[in-house]
Amino acid sequence: MNTFQQLGLEEHLLQAITDLGFETPSEVQQKAIPTLLSEENDLVALAQTGTGKTAAFGFPMLQKIDINSRTTQGLILSPTRELCLQITNELKLYGKYCKGLNVTAIYGGASITEQAKNVKRGAQIIVATPGRMKDMISRRLVDISKIDYAVLDEADEMLNMGFFEDIKSILSHTPQEKSTWLFSATMPKEVSIIAKKFMANPTEITVGHKNTGSKNVSHEYYLVGSRDRYAALKRLADANPQIFSVIFCRTKRDTQKVAEKLIEDGYNAGALHGDLSQNQRDLVMKSFRNKQIQMLVATDVAARGIDVDDITHVINYQLPDEIETYTHRSGRTGRAGKSGVSMVIITKSEQRKIKTIEKIIQKAFIKKEVPEGMEICEVQLKALAHKIHDTEINHEIDPYLEEINLLLEDTSKEELIKKFFSVEFTRFFNYYKGAKNLNSPKGNNSESEIRSDDQSARFFINIGKKDGYDWMSLKDFLRDNLGLGQDDVFKVDVKDSFSFFNTETVHMPKVLEFFTDFKQNGRYINVEITEKKERRGQRKFGKQKGGRSRRKDGFRSSGDRGRRKDRNNENSGRSPRRSSDFKPQGSGSSRPRRNRRK
Repeated sequence: MNTFQQLGLEEHLLQAITDLGFETPSEVQQKAIPTLLSEENDLVALAQTGTGKTAAFGFPMLQKIDINSRTTQGLILSPTRELCLQITNELKLYGKYCKGLNVTAIYGGASITEQAKNVKRGAQIIVATPGRMKDMISRRLVDISKIDYAVLDEADEMLNMGFFEDIKSILSHTPQEKSTWLFSATMPKEVSIIAKKFMANPTEITVGHKNTGSKNVSHEYYLVGSRDRYAALKRLADANPQIFSVIFCRTKRDTQKVAEKLIEDGYNAGALHGDLSQNQRDLVMKSFRNKQIQMLVATDVAARGIDVDDITHVINYQLPDEIETYTHRSGRTGRAGKSGVSMVIITKSEQRKIKTIEKIIQKAFIKKEVPEGMEICEVQLKALAHKIHDTEINHEIDPYLEEINLLLEDTSKEELIKKFFSVEFTRFFNYYKGAKNLNSPKGNNSESEIRSDDQSARFFINIGKKDGYDWMSLKDFLRDNLGLGQDDVFKVDVKDSFSFFNTETVHMPKVLEFFTDFKQNGRYINVEITEKKERRGQRKFGKQKGGRSRRKDGFRSSGDRGRRKDRNNENSGRSPRRSSDFKPQGSGSSRPRRNRRK
């Protein structure tokens, strides 16, 4: 089927499709729409982000519900506020010729009273986030006991976010005879569980292969030292002058920190994460869609509502906790038939993850080198030349030309061109001259590449599961208190009353010094170095370097002090992006930033 007319949609919906400029249905729409229109059954549809899943379930629902009834007949659950609003707006556009249609969005961060009023006016379709929906059900502000259709959109992401119990509770208030449609980009075991638990013999539609990446996206990775991650990010941005990208971080804290550093260095950047108010998020997204922000730094959760077709690059500043999440990230680019690039910045300890991702997305990564300084200078120079060549002349400048010509009358054309381009070239040249090579010196996939135990120190710490920690929360606790990077704490092993963790040996003095007299809730937190285990789990005994005795249990006490200066000038130096003719953006602002005092 190559046209929407062949899918069985009614005329008023086809008219809306024409108004929206849709010409050919996507693969998931071709497969899902006829199935949902012709049958009253459950459906599981697997398709990548950006393939038109909203239309795939939206048009059948609009055709099947009774517009003349004020009863809620359709419920759509989505993981985030942004995606909830996006789906709501799209359904309103699809149903613009459905007289009397009321699609209501229910999400946190907005007035629950106002949302309840909108539902009470007669919402045939409710689009909701699980948390707010559960809250409104408990307050008896919404009735979904008579719905005919329930949609779980981005089901894998909702489960990754811990909404399983909320979804279970919400669906318990719906009738058993309803049709349930589950749409997801990936099919981890958690999604299979929910499909088996809440659906009866569902029809399965798969676009491409399960969990695979978009064919329009190429995948690259850059191997750098853990302290060079931000410097590598800046170089990748400078090497792509027309970049319009989403940069992914794992945590809200890192997202805000990276965005602030980019803004400080003169880039058009902004942050999108859960700690922003709804108004702040709306302003950031508006600036991003208008391209006032070129580099949007986001968490995985907040990025679920990003629906922009011309994103050129996705940059994985940090890999996600769940490898399947990578397919969601890379799906932000390569939309609407356009090509895109997904870049990953990794350290040696993360190389194995690349192989795992390749198996999931069934596409190979290309290992690339972080550009050298002079390569970037050349790229920027050529980009400026193309920009000047393509610039339309503004004749408002004509009255000033005589004075300008007089000033430059003794300058030849060749000299004038050199002077003009030197303004831009010199900025980048001065910044990058003498800049170090950021690429890891052993950048291949051999086993010797992986961070070895000889380069790391293993620590014992006297807190564990009984203190409320798991491996992730303990890692965050250590990283935040020690001021280390995301990958600087690894091999975290949490036991009941104690735990182990590793850092690179260079961080050993900092760890021991910090925990010398550290208290938490009135209790001393002790950290000690433990020797690597011998065969059969036996530890070495003897004396430490320097002649100090080791305790019988194989641990060292807090000892050596030491500080290491960060000599990485590029991480702390002034970025070439900052110049008088460049206006950085941040958090939705379009005002030029004033020069700051150092």
